[in-house]
Amino acid sequence: MALELTLHQRRRRPTPSELAGIPWLGVLLPREREVAVQGITVGDALPGDMLCRVGRPVTYWFGVIEGLLKMSTDNAQGQTITFSGLPPGGWFGEGTVLKREVYRYDIQALRKSVVGGLPVDTFHWLLDHSIGFNRFVMNQLNERLAQFIAAREIDRMNDPDLRVARNLGALFNPVLFPGVGEVLRITQQELAYLVGLSRQRVNEALSSLQEQGVIQVEYGGLRVLDLQALRAGALARRARAA
Repeated sequence: MALELTLHQRRRRPTPSELAGIPWLGVLLPREREVAVQGITVGDALPGDMLCRVGRPVTYWFGVIEGLLKMSTDNAQGQTITFSGLPPGGWFGEGTVLKREVYRYDIQALRKSVVGGLPVDTFHWLLDHSIGFNRFVMNQLNERLAQFIAAREIDRMNDPDLRVARNLGALFNPVLFPGVGEVLRITQQELAYLVGLSRQRVNEALSSLQEQGVIQVEYGGLRVLDLQALRAGALARRARAA
C-alpha cells in the first residue's frame, strides 16, 4: 500500500492565478518580485493537514491562497485554544519568521486549501532590500497586535451572539485577509470550530445577526452588510440592552 505524500512532498510551483492572489507581491519592485516568485511554492492541503506544529523550527512564511485554516494551541489542561481563523489572502507567522523561532501554535487546514510558502531566507532578503515589503510586514504586525488584543477580549465574553459577531469581524479584516472581500466562504460547522461553540448555537447567532441587518447568510458563505457593527458588536450590545 502506497504511503500518502505529506503536504511538504506535495509542494509545487504556483500558477499565474495563484500568484495574483498573493497581496504583497504587488508592493515589490521588479527585481524583488523576481526573487520572491522564484522562492514561492504552494501546497494543496487536505482537511486536517498540519502546516505548522508547536515546537517545530520555522521554515516558511505561509499564506492562504484558497481555503480556510485554523491557528490554535493546547493549554496546560489539554484544552484547545483557537487564536484565529485564516481565510484567503492571509499571510501569517511573520513574527516567528523574523526571530527564526520555533512555532508556538499549530496551523491546520479545516478544508481543502491552497497554501503558499516563502522560504525564511527569502523573507529576510526581502526585508533587507525592499521598502515596500517592510511596510507591508509592519502593517501586518500592527494589525495582528490589534487582532490578538481583541481576541483576549472575545475569550472573556459570555454572550454567544457577541462572540460570533466579533470572530466574524476578525475574519473580514481587509488588511490581514484581503482575499475575503464582502463574502466569506465558510460553513456553520467551520465557524463553530473557530468560535468554540456548537453548530446549533452558531446558527442561532447568525440568525440574530441577520435579523439585525449586520450580515446576510448565503449559500456556502456569509455576506457582510455592516462591517463596523460586526467588528464592534455594537448592534448585539444594543439588542441585549433593549
